[in-house]
Formats: sequence, structure tokens, C-alpha cells
Amino acid sequence: MDQLFSNFGFRALWTPELIIILAMVGFVYFMIATKWRERFTNSEPVPIRKKIYFVLGLIALYIGWGSPFYVAGHLMITFHMAQMVFAYFIAVPLFLLGTPAWVFSAIFEKLRRPWSEQFAKIAMNPIVALLLFNGLFSLYHVPFMFDSLMQSPILHSLYQFLLLYGAFLMWWHMIAPIPSTSKLSDLRRIGYIFANGILITPACALIIFAPQPLYQTYTNPAIWAEVMAYCLPPGSSVPLSVFNGPDSFTFLETRMDQQLAGVLMKIMQEITYGFTIGYVFKQWLSKEKQQDGALTISDVPTVK
Repeated sequence: MDQLFSNFGFRALWTPELIIILAMVGFVYFMIATKWRERFTNSEPVPIRKKIYFVLGLIALYIGWGSPFYVAGHLMITFHMAQMVFAYFIAVPLFLLGTPAWVFSAIFEKLRRPWSEQFAKIAMNPIVALLLFNGLFSLYHVPFMFDSLMQSPILHSLYQFLLLYGAFLMWWHMIAPIPSTSKLSDLRRIGYIFANGILITPACALIIFAPQPLYQTYTNPAIWAEVMAYCLPPGSSVPLSVFNGPDSFTFLETRMDQQLAGVLMKIMQEITYGFTIGYVFKQWLSKEKQQDGALTISDVPTVK
């Protein structure tokens, strides 16, 4: 890590503009959860655990889209894959768990307009969500696509937002923040989680079992320098010494780094999906107890 902190400045390493944006999102969230809560129909006090989930989601998204991981992800694909884990497999479910159900109800109510209702119906289809995120994730890791996006900061940013949107749709059907509106039964939700694990496997396998390094971003000095230049403030020089040579940041051979990245993604995906299956089982058992009369039924607000 010494190579990072000695060769890159504060703005490149810590992405302060992202900190400001996420701080503003957090401010709006806490205002909605407190002072602005009365403006929402059927609003209730937000439990402290939900607030913690949301803050942890902001931190995870910052690690995924900013922080020193952002620069490190341009040097080693293992760090780049860790960024994706934080952004799409940790931050998104935390946001869904941390947002009150009555906020989602208000959003759905706003979407009930002639021009948006049909789009929302298609977008919220579980099959569409399943294919959208996993398709975008797999396409992103096709070598030509990956290198092209990394060399275009605007397209890369747009693709990141599209991936985030796809991740929200995918996780929505797994987390089911509003159980009364879920299109999948608990058993089908578990099957849905397994399906996501299967569909993401080919992209991980491509990275793990490729006989040679796939991405020029990590092998071609000219392309790497072009990509790295977008991470730095205007006018900054690209420190080529961290790419190769005795002071190189990369502590693994390129193909080994690539294999580790694929293994990391698959393991972390399995861990997050495993926790999600446990979460679904817990909800399932809670419903069974309610039906048996062991608990008082207290469902979240139903979207009209």
C-alpha cells in the first residue's frame, strides 16, 4: 500500500466528491426518517437497525466506487473485483434493508402513472431482473467490453449506474422489502437466489480458467496509462513505476491476479447469497408462526 500513498494524492485516493454526494444522500435519508416522516402516508418510526443498515450501505458504496480501492482497482483486477462486491453485493441489500417500507410505498404510488406504470411492470418482473443484472455483469467482463469501458470514463460511469440499477432490481426480489407485494413465494425466492448464483458462474469461470491474462488494462502499459490518467486530477503525471519495475504495486503475476479476482467474486457472491437464504428462511418461519397464531400479524403497508 505504500506505493499508493506515496504516488497518489488525496483527491485521487479518497474521491472527496463522492464523499460529499453520499453525505448528502445520508442527510436526506435521516431527514425523511425524522422531520419529514409526517409527509408520508402510514409512516412509522424508523428502527435504529435500519438506520445502521443504510449508513453501512453508504460506506460500502463508497468503498466500491471511491476510496483507495478505486485506484488500486486500476492496478490489480482483484481490487477491482472487490469494488464490485462492495458496490453490488453488499451496499445494495443494505440499502434495501435500511429503507423503510413506507418510503418504497410512496415511490410505487408515484410510479402509478400512465406513462410509467407499464415500464415499472416490466422492470419489476423477476425474470427481467434476473437476466438484466447477470447479463450486464457477464457482458462487463468480456475483455473487449471491459477494456473499452475502462478507456471511456463517461461510458464506464453510465455502465456502473446501470449495474447498480440492475442490482437493485435483482436484490429486490431476494430481500422482498415489502413482503405483501412480493411476486415470489418464499420457496421461489430461494430458487431465485440459486438461479442468480448459477447465472453469474460463467463470468467467474471465464476469469478463473482463462489460459492467459484477458484484459489489456492490466497488461498493456499504454492502455493502463490512459485509463489511470482518468483517475488523477487534471495535469497530474501518471506514475508508471507502480505499473511495473521494482516499485510496482502489483504483488501477483497478472494471470494469478486474474484468477484470484474470479475466485474472490464467486466466494463473496456465495457468502452474500447464503446469508440471504438464511434471511428468507427467517421470514418464512415468521410467517408460519403468524399463521399458527403464535405471533400478532403486523404486515407492512400494502401498496394500493
